[in-house]
Amino acid sequence: MKIAAIQMRSGPEPEANLAALEPLLAEAVAAGAHYVLTPEVTVAFAENREGLARVAGPYEGNPQLAVLADLAKRHGVFLHIGSMAVALEDRRFANRSVLLGPDGQVQGLYDKIHLFDADIAGLNAYRESDTYKGGDAAVVVPVDDIKLGMAICYDVRFPPLFNALANGGAQLIAVPAAFTVPTGEAHWEVLLRARAIETGSYVIAAAQGGVHPNGRATYGHSMIIDPWGKIVAMLDHDAPGVITAEISAEAVADARQRVPALANARDFAKALPR
Repeated sequence: MKIAAIQMRSGPEPEANLAALEPLLAEAVAAGAHYVLTPEVTVAFAENREGLARVAGPYEGNPQLAVLADLAKRHGVFLHIGSMAVALEDRRFANRSVLLGPDGQVQGLYDKIHLFDADIAGLNAYRESDTYKGGDAAVVVPVDDIKLGMAICYDVRFPPLFNALANGGAQLIAVPAAFTVPTGEAHWEVLLRARAIETGSYVIAAAQGGVHPNGRATYGHSMIIDPWGKIVAMLDHDAPGVITAEISAEAVADARQRVPALANARDFAKALPR
């Protein structure tokens, strides 16, 4: 199966972002992709909580999702929206990944589990949990004969999630993201390759890139990595674009046989100093 990752530079207005996505999706389909991943915050990359509240509606009856479902159906592909903000009843949002099938129907949903809450010396405290409610379930869904595991951005720093996805059957793991430039330069590639190597899975990472209308700068450098940890497709910049690669279940099985880390893993007691 051929897969594709779309790199974007989303802004705060959903209509403009959907218009920017359409030709990139057409390019991916023209290249033969049957599964296409978009970045985190594809639909709206808002400046702040107030801006997000202005454009992010509930999941049920969501007008942007209806447009995306029509795109998936029109092109006859699995369209994986890396994430979109969905308004919840407690006035927070879910950072939700949505897989749409070639018929335009929802095939899978995943709410980002790990939220970035940090106090960094010299910088303001950042509390993603003030705006978003974290999910609580790992998700693996079929994409034809390939099983897809879902993750979002900061999740890539938590190997147990990827281990759970691989043990749940995932052969391809999606990591849509909006990595900052400093963390992207330092960690993006090595984290993605590590997750592919330790699980013997393909990893596809669709990124936001460049300076956005909200003033944020993201790293870009979308990439697809094979189960042996080799980068098989990459954008070496932060501009919008498309990458594609062929994947196979056989390559996953081969990598897991050569290094059977999933099969060899053991539970162990913790005898650590207090």
